[in-house]
Amino acid sequence: MATMATCSISTPSLPRRSQRRISQVSVRTKQSQRRFLLNTGNLEARNSEGLLEKSRIGVSFFPSFLKKKGKSREDVKEELFKAIEPLDRGAEATPEDQERIDQIASELEAINTIKEPLKSDLLNGKWELIYTTSRSILQPQRPKFLRPNGKIYQAINADTLRAQNMETWPYFNQVTANLMPLNSKRVAVQFDTFKILGLIPIKAPARASGELEITYLDEEIRISRGDKGNLFILKMVDRAYKVPL
Repeated sequence: MATMATCSISTPSLPRRSQRRISQVSVRTKQSQRRFLLNTGNLEARNSEGLLEKSRIGVSFFPSFLKKKGKSREDVKEELFKAIEPLDRGAEATPEDQERIDQIASELEAINTIKEPLKSDLLNGKWELIYTTSRSILQPQRPKFLRPNGKIYQAINADTLRAQNMETWPYFNQVTANLMPLNSKRVAVQFDTFKILGLIPIKAPARASGELEITYLDEEIRISRGDKGNLFILKMVDRAYKVPL
């Protein structure tokens, strides 16, 4: 039966007035109960019979146990791109893949430096959708040859408050929308015109609306989250592109 050992960390080699208790942790072991005392150079263990055992350890043990090397912004972005690459924009993602992508995206969101993206010139232009959890975009229930197989773009112009979504092969569908800022990074989206096959205009119904929050932005990548919980990750491809009025 496994027993519970209690570990105490202290500095017995210092004068009594300098001693302090650092932490106490519990570990489960299949052997006899032991009590561990850690000072700057010695590990002392008392077994269940009360006998004292000592072993020498390095002075740097405690700092190396705690420290964790941080990742740079570029490291996190590279990790994100590699995780996304085999997932067909998310259509082939398992729940585990989705959880991993969301976690990496959250790391980037936590170090976002553009706090008011709707006021940033970095927002403007045409972005390629490289990952999403939106089933209405991916159509994962269809056979692969009937899904949108070409690139999918979203363009935004913050100065005119216009947006445009564009599919390429095989459907070439498009839709334009008006944006209404709700705060410095969240907008209400009201779609106005669909273009079937990129040619046939159809007025969008009033219910064709939603909200979008821009949670990360830099010169290369944009992360957004929709009001239905969907995640969108896009990569800049044409900063000069203008959405039709």
